[in-house]
Amino acid sequence: MGITGGTVTAALLRARTGDDAPPVTIPRDPAREAAKDELSKPMYHENDPSLLQRALNRFWDWVDRLFNAASGAAPGGTLGLIVIVLAVVALVLALWWRLGTPRRAPVSSAPLFDDRPRSAAEHRAAAEAHAAQGHFNQAVQERMRAVVRSLEERALLDPRPGRTADEAAAEAGRPLPSHADRLRAAAHDFDDVTYGGRTADSHAYARLSDLDRDLDATKPVLTGPAFTRGAAE
Repeated sequence: MGITGGTVTAALLRARTGDDAPPVTIPRDPAREAAKDELSKPMYHENDPSLLQRALNRFWDWVDRLFNAASGAAPGGTLGLIVIVLAVVALVLALWWRLGTPRRAPVSSAPLFDDRPRSAAEHRAAAEAHAAQGHFNQAVQERMRAVVRSLEERALLDPRPGRTADEAAAEAGRPLPSHADRLRAAAHDFDDVTYGGRTADSHAYARLSDLDRDLDATKPVLTGPAFTRGAAE
């Protein structure tokens, strides 16, 4: 049976005035307000759980209800639910192992070169210095710039300040069709380390260095419409 507000208030008043004082009779509504004011004092709430603890308790209560509902609906009850959860976890792990860690798609929107123009030889020297120190991200970047600058110096590409690695690879693949795939792969490696957050290694740098040397030794195919038009002029 619950204690009314008047009883609580009366008990509080007796505690203040002493047990020998005559009983105090207070109407119900004022008694309820008086009890509410008294019980709102901090001294009565020193051991109450914190706001965080109350939120955590509600969360775990919700998880418990959800688990109970799921176990009731799953075939085999709780054991069946555990088997289903383990199967889902195994499937996720298998997909993770098969597909690898998700990576951001590289966005090649920034120009390939900075504001200070350098020759292909200078870019190669910078690339070799970075590779010697094990800084393969910078080495790949500088070697790709050396490739593009070399093609510009050979007049196989028009010098264009805002060109991206992907654009350079696509344009260079026309006079050098036998290396078009390798040029695209090199641009992809450049984008990965520059914009995609990936880390290059010595193998990536070696592939790019081999491409740079092979391009220097390759005779271009100057039969496209642009080259034909340029020869006629």
